Amino acid sequence: MTQTVLVTGGTGTIGRRLTQLLQQEGYQVSLLSRSAQAIPNIKTYQWDVKKGHIDPQAIINADHIIHLAGAGIADERWTDARKEEILNSRTQSTELLAQALAKNTHKVKSFVGSSAIGYYGGDTSDRPLTETSEGGSDFLAQVVRAWERSEDKVAALGIRTVKLRTGVVLTMEGGALPKLAQPVRLGAGVAIGTGQQYISWIHLDDLCRMYIQALTDESWQGVYNAVAPTPVTNETLTRAIAQVLNRPLILPNVPNFVIKLMYGELAITVTGGNYVLNKRIADETSFKYQYADLTNALEDLLK
Repeated sequence: MTQTVLVTGGTGTIGRRLTQLLQQEGYQVSLLSRSAQAIPNIKTYQWDVKKGHIDPQAIINADHIIHLAGAGIADERWTDARKEEILNSRTQSTELLAQALAKNTHKVKSFVGSSAIGYYGGDTSDRPLTETSEGGSDFLAQVVRAWERSEDKVAALGIRTVKLRTGVVLTMEGGALPKLAQPVRLGAGVAIGTGQQYISWIHLDDLCRMYIQALTDESWQGVYNAVAPTPVTNETLTRAIAQVLNRPLILPNVPNFVIKLMYGELAITVTGGNYVLNKRIADETSFKYQYADLTNALEDLLK
């Protein structure tokens, strides 16, 4: 019998690709969205997180839930209002789902929620971090901690809950890679800051396949670092992009103070770094990466 996966945040970069792959795997996909028809030909239920409204049929008809919704971390400067939106869009949406699951008779077997390696802090240097490492104390770490606590409210209902602490997602549909690749194509590619800050990356398709395996494999439970096996420095990533594109790197690094002047507190998302390891994925699951190697990932995306 066809299983239905309810996806929130389905119109985003991850959500759109995940929807395609779920359909290829034979799942029925439905979306929770503010708009009545978020993606053509896909059943869409409406919700309004700020008003606390959710169409109960979305929950009643679902076998699994994948929760991706949340305001973009790096889309705008971090004013106080934007910070509040980043936090509330994650915690309030998750709590609304938990309330709907508690109120309605349903058949939901698993809940796979998005999280972020920001849990460990915006800049943790080259210290290896696993799922059991201590959380950070900066803004992003506080957001992720609150986000994961809200996901615990779903787990408290007896639903198997998985949290994927996602690293830097490599895709040409958005995020960091197009911003890094474009200047390289123009012969003006540069590393940022010292260039030695670590980037814990993952190819978009591998991330989506992790979500799908987390749905189906009942051994998955709790927190996993959704990153590729080998983090790289910002300079290594920039040089790898240049090599794949066959372009030179001739300019000096962009100093940290310039990035901070341009982006304010948000600068930590590019000047900071994390050396995050996929320990639970590697040790406890059967997940196989298609793009464990950075060069292979970049060749797939850039060529």
